Amino acid sequence: MDLARTEVGEPPAKAATGRRGSAARLGLMALPVAFFAVFFAYPVAAIVARGLHVGGAWRFARIADVLGQSDVRHVLWFTTWQALASTALTLLVALPGAYVFARFDFRGKQVLRAVVTVPFVLPTVVVGTAFLALVGRGGLLDELWGVRLDTTVWAILLAHVFFNYAVVVRTVGGLWSQLDPRQEEAARVLGASRFAAWRKVTLPALGPALAAATLMVFLFTFTSFGVVQILGGPTFSTLEVEIYRQTSEIFDLSTAAVLTLVQFAAVGAILAVHARTVRRRETALRLVDASLTARRPRGAGQWALLAGVLASIAVLLVLPLAVLVQRSLDTPGGHGFAYYRALTSEDGGMFLVPPIEAIGNSVRYALAATAVAVLVGGLAAAALTRRAGRLVRGFDALLMLPLGVSAVTVGFGFLIALDEPPLNLRSSWILVPLAQALVGVPFVVRTMLPVLRAVDERLREAAAVLGASPWRVWREVDLPMVRRALLVAAGFAFAVSLGEFGATVFIARPDNPTLPVTVARLLGRPGDLNYGQAMALSTILMAVCAVALLLLERIRTDRSGEF
Repeated sequence: MDLARTEVGEPPAKAATGRRGSAARLGLMALPVAFFAVFFAYPVAAIVARGLHVGGAWRFARIADVLGQSDVRHVLWFTTWQALASTALTLLVALPGAYVFARFDFRGKQVLRAVVTVPFVLPTVVVGTAFLALVGRGGLLDELWGVRLDTTVWAILLAHVFFNYAVVVRTVGGLWSQLDPRQEEAARVLGASRFAAWRKVTLPALGPALAAATLMVFLFTFTSFGVVQILGGPTFSTLEVEIYRQTSEIFDLSTAAVLTLVQFAAVGAILAVHARTVRRRETALRLVDASLTARRPRGAGQWALLAGVLASIAVLLVLPLAVLVQRSLDTPGGHGFAYYRALTSEDGGMFLVPPIEAIGNSVRYALAATAVAVLVGGLAAAALTRRAGRLVRGFDALLMLPLGVSAVTVGFGFLIALDEPPLNLRSSWILVPLAQALVGVPFVVRTMLPVLRAVDERLREAAAVLGASPWRVWREVDLPMVRRALLVAAGFAFAVSLGEFGATVFIARPDNPTLPVTVARLLGRPGDLNYGQAMALSTILMAVCAVALLLLERIRTDRSGEF
């Protein structure tokens, strides 16, 4: 291609620059591809092979046998049904919030944006704990009105709305805030009603972002683990929960392998459709500075909408977190910090160290995971900056896979695959940060990529023509412009690493437990003390995530991005 362009008149220097850019892009992709191949593809493949390769032969007939079981069909049906219901309910509740954040300017907006994002970065086990304290047996609703939702699917659906509210607000609201409002106003001037103008002008422009948010919410709810494990009990089970049960309780690896393949196929299809929506969203739209489209509410209708959104945030997002704090302080002797003080005592029956040490462990693991995620994700984002056909699009989809593929499978795969030289890491502390980094990399890429693509390509080309190496181009041109985005990416990677649970539950050592693992183990034991300690640890983790997100909102320059 470069030679052809040179023959028809392209300057040789520019052609050479293009060839050097392609080589540099492949070089940037090398480390991320190797990282995902060794620490994602290999463990997942090892689990599948262990389950289906028996006695020296592949047992593919086992797939039909497993899918023919009535209990497995029930799991598949519930997984799909609850994901569809959760997605529809989340869109219904969150779309008004997306509009308010996109079009309204009001006091405390920056803080409120961080508040609605806190649930998304919380561990799913903490989300389940919060709703257990709100709607479970002995929860707030049970005490006040005798209402318990822990035995119904409603608790799961509401918890999924709580968890995914920020996905819709940031994805749809991010684009909405950049759409030129004058286009809709022009339709109004020509006689269209407010609803008709929105339906014919704004909705088509929002279509790709709306589709992307819908797919991401469906993906997160389809692979839900911690929420369903805590709130679903023995009645409700998603694919992820069933994979965990088959591997850790029943030790039926062949069934777990089949379910992993089913989930992998479903996630692959979702991500393929998501990639198409992302490309559509990146096509030409008339976008403006988000800060120019927001204005103070005008009229009774807009003020009522703002009040309604604030009320829904207070009830659906803030109340469960407030109940979590209240339960951590509600001791048999009255309100106090007894449960927090109990965290410093060692319980030899379950932990080899006091539960409070899980805080330090989680922070150290998360810092190491953040360093890995920023390195791998930064290189990947730099490689994706220039779009280059199917290879780069496939690479982009690969980076998203850890968000949807069973974290339980990855964690268990770490134990099976990484226990022999040259990667004998089974007893090493580094396993936990590596598993957490797999989840953090997609957030680093999604945060940095829009900023990198906004850099004028002519600046890079000018530096390259003047003889700068690809590394120097990155250091002198890109880095100064993306420094803040890099900090934001690191912050999100840190927050999601703190909350990773699905893989960590398998590989965290008893003498070095993480916060989510400790919370799950405390909830698994009877007694008010264990329950109170779980609430106290969940409150601490919630506070750490909230502070991190508030800091991120202060340093970020682009208020319209997804994350």
